[in-house]
Amino acid sequence: MPAALAPALASDVLPTFDERFGGVTALQVVGIVLCVVVPTVGWAMLFRQVGRFIALYRMGRPDPGRTDAPGSRTWTLAREFLGHTRMSRLKVVAAAHWFTALAFIILFTTLVNAFFQLVQPDYRLPLVGHLPPFEWVVELFAWAGLVGIVVLMAIRQKNHPKRAAGRDGRWSRFFGSTFWQAYYVELTILVVTICILLLRGLEAAMVQRLEPGASVALHFPLTGWMAGWWSGASLPQVAAWVYAVATVKILVSFAWMITIALQPTMGVAWHRFLAFPNIWFKREASGRTALGAAKPMTVGGKPFDLEAMEEMEEGDVLGVGAVEDFTWKGLLDFSTCTECGRCQSQCPAWNTEKPLSPKLLMMTLRDHANAKAPYLRALADADGDRERAMATVSAAAQTVPTDGVEPTAPVDVLDWSAMALVGDTGYDPEAPLSAYTPHGPDAVIDQDVLWSCTTCGACVEQCPVDIEHVDHIIDMRRYSTLIESAFPNELGGLFKNLEGKGNPWGMGARARLDWAKDLPFEVKVLGRDVEQASEVDWLFWVGCAGAYEDRAKKTTRAVAELLDAAGVSFAVLGDGETCTGDSARRAGNELLFQTLAAQNVETFGELGVTKVVVTCAHCFNTIKNEYPQLGGSYEVVHHTQLLNRLVREKRLTPVARPDDVPGMSSARNVASTAATVTYHDPCYLGRHNGVYSPPRELIGALPGVELREMPRSGEKSFCCGAGGARMWMEEKLGTRINTNRTEEALATGAERIAIGCPFCRVMISDGLTAKQAEGAGEQVEVVDVAQMLLAAVRRGEEESSPETPAEDADEPTTAEGADLPPAAAGAATAAAAAPTAAPAEEPVKAAEDADPWDEPATSPSSDDADPWDEPSTSPPAAATSSPPQVSDDTDPWDEPAASPSTDDADPWDEPSTSPPAAAEPAASEPDPWDDPPAAEDPLAGTSQGEPTPERLATAAEVATDDVDPWDEPAPAGEPAPAADDTDPAEAPEASTTPSPQAPDADQGGDPALLDELDPWD
Repeated sequence: MPAALAPALASDVLPTFDERFGGVTALQVVGIVLCVVVPTVGWAMLFRQVGRFIALYRMGRPDPGRTDAPGSRTWTLAREFLGHTRMSRLKVVAAAHWFTALAFIILFTTLVNAFFQLVQPDYRLPLVGHLPPFEWVVELFAWAGLVGIVVLMAIRQKNHPKRAAGRDGRWSRFFGSTFWQAYYVELTILVVTICILLLRGLEAAMVQRLEPGASVALHFPLTGWMAGWWSGASLPQVAAWVYAVATVKILVSFAWMITIALQPTMGVAWHRFLAFPNIWFKREASGRTALGAAKPMTVGGKPFDLEAMEEMEEGDVLGVGAVEDFTWKGLLDFSTCTECGRCQSQCPAWNTEKPLSPKLLMMTLRDHANAKAPYLRALADADGDRERAMATVSAAAQTVPTDGVEPTAPVDVLDWSAMALVGDTGYDPEAPLSAYTPHGPDAVIDQDVLWSCTTCGACVEQCPVDIEHVDHIIDMRRYSTLIESAFPNELGGLFKNLEGKGNPWGMGARARLDWAKDLPFEVKVLGRDVEQASEVDWLFWVGCAGAYEDRAKKTTRAVAELLDAAGVSFAVLGDGETCTGDSARRAGNELLFQTLAAQNVETFGELGVTKVVVTCAHCFNTIKNEYPQLGGSYEVVHHTQLLNRLVREKRLTPVARPDDVPGMSSARNVASTAATVTYHDPCYLGRHNGVYSPPRELIGALPGVELREMPRSGEKSFCCGAGGARMWMEEKLGTRINTNRTEEALATGAERIAIGCPFCRVMISDGLTAKQAEGAGEQVEVVDVAQMLLAAVRRGEEESSPETPAEDADEPTTAEGADLPPAAAGAATAAAAAPTAAPAEEPVKAAEDADPWDEPATSPSSDDADPWDEPSTSPPAAATSSPPQVSDDTDPWDEPAASPSTDDADPWDEPSTSPPAAAEPAASEPDPWDDPPAAEDPLAGTSQGEPTPERLATAAEVATDDVDPWDEPAPAGEPAPAADDTDPAEAPEASTTPSPQAPDADQGGDPALLDELDPWD
């Protein structure tokens, strides 16, 4: 470099004192001193806290797989930050936050410039400081940052708990957030952006005086007008303003830095730094949210399996029983929480007045981890000696000043070694925050928080910084279940049934094919009728609900009929199926999941299964996303995806309009449609797997059917309440999730509520039953999308196939008819030859000739009505009818009783073998197809929903010591049931599974969510 250029370059790069600005002034000196000392302290404290964060995260367990595909992770980080893709659900908030966030980075250059302006007021950064494009960007983001923070402040005030509905403003997404921290951050940004704009205006005033030929409009397009504010001031006076404003800007900025360094739990500020690594280290390098497969349980940083259990060493734990048991990524998650409350506002548990708030859970774990950190460091230094560690922490506490005053008496120190992570915190529903006590003393998180989660994934889907809430909750459940055996009582029955029978209902495997009886075609069984899966197009995974639950059987039959109509060959596993293990895993019983999953993977391997079609969203998710963890990778599609493909390929053609196929579905005629329908997105199909379009496209292909979306749909769909093993647990707190969702569906005015998951069907059907008992939605039915498609396709099939003579209708098609109860055995028909649906105007046949699968006659004979018929419209039998005898109430599906007395029979016991005593049934005897008596709950502790008046009347007449109606059929000599009973298998509301309890009058957060245009404001 030429020697002559060095002084010139130095004068451009480094600021110098200039006599034009009045020389060195006292204000200038004070500003320089303060702006050297305070930032130095700020940087030192910031780096100290960063070191503490790193030390804290190192205490967590290892988490392999977080650094693969660095290129993809970097691209994901850039896309999420620059595009604000995770915040786009709230358009206004996303736009305001985008400008504010980018202003924080871009305007850092103005902070650097302010330091130099304390020496030389007209200083501008070398190279770029005088470039108009750079100046334009600075001014744009200064103004945009100012407007953005004002908008965010206004939104926070608009949604402040004091203005929100619910007790103490519970329905505000900011309920429970630390407001002083948010206010401090917002005011800091506000003051800093104002200072930046003022400095730009002052710079423009100086340019007018020092560079008269320069274009103020070119260099100061958005702040040049401010120069007029100082038109009467001298150059030294303008310089004094620069010193003052620059000093304020610097001190406010570094006061913020010192504050957050002293407040490691200040997530609303720390997320500015921690969000970047948290997004980069997210579970899926592709950028997908941490949904779908549950995160595998690890031991010593390695995935857990049955073999790993045998190799466990002392000190290894299953799941998370203390905060240090979380992985380092989990601890980073907690620190990154911004307290924005998006997760809280969407959480179905929180919105039905339960204690779980994903936001409060993350905040509590964050506060607890930081408070416990000194003890954990002392524990590491003491080689795991808890007593020595507590002594070290206690000694340190006695010397730490409190509020600047040395302690004069012994300071009580929390016993961290005895504090439980999950337990009884003394939770009071009137005080939701009482479920979260980061400093104990007894427990940190109340057990009701842990077990309220439905694992719907709404929190993960909404979180703008990619916190993995569901994984953390499942990890804590694993410890509670496997180590402490501390789980809700109802789950004991679930685990027992899954272990012993391979299904949640505890039913025999041979009943898995009952759904296929009397179908007009043969359902092939893989391994019996078909040797290898390669001989058919698809393995049809029926699932436990599809095989055992009456309402779900309708979906199974509909899908099977549609596949057959489309010429798609398929086979089922029959009694070779066992539960996928979804509920066991979400309940924390990883051992049971591994056992069930390994059995299915082995079966698939033996039969060469590669392609699977599934009707249950939970089975779909488990086989598709979790079985690969055990070595089983398959092509798995949901039935709506396959059916939509078949419709597009013209292999299925919907032609019938709703007016052509009126009426609701029945056990045999499962088709059902209507002119208006609303669709409920199953969480494990939508959020967990991104399947939103196929079901809607199928509905859109149905002639004359209008889809009415609920306000909460798609990514913001509200859970039915069955996920996370909640299907098998009673809701004892707050209001019912399924009732909340059912009310939203009914509010659309749709005649059908379409679903794509049997769990959703059970929950919403039970919610509908409760509302129908109140007189609402009496003409509404919950149906699967496949049932609606079947109704539209059947018309075309009937027109293209000749009608079979009526005399053939009463002959059974296969030997399976022998397995039916006596009342229905002779009624098994050749459905392949019979028309699928009779015209509405066809006269009703005489009772003795009627097909037992037909719809009910308008005036049925009390003696001959078939138990498969639809419920009669005639009034129930008079109360004076003679009561039924105990021996007469034996369900025709039961095995022969071992003795005449059945008073002590456990409905879950294995069936007996001796024949029952014959007796003439009373005229008012309940139909053997009625729901099981209320005296024995199919699953202890679970609700069967609020009964209708008809069910109450029926239950009063049925003896309470009946054998379970789920048992196997009785011999042919069993007496026929009374004919004046209706068949609950025909009724959409009938339930054989746990169902929600009666709805509460106050439905919690739902009204607030539905009344506002955007519930995410």
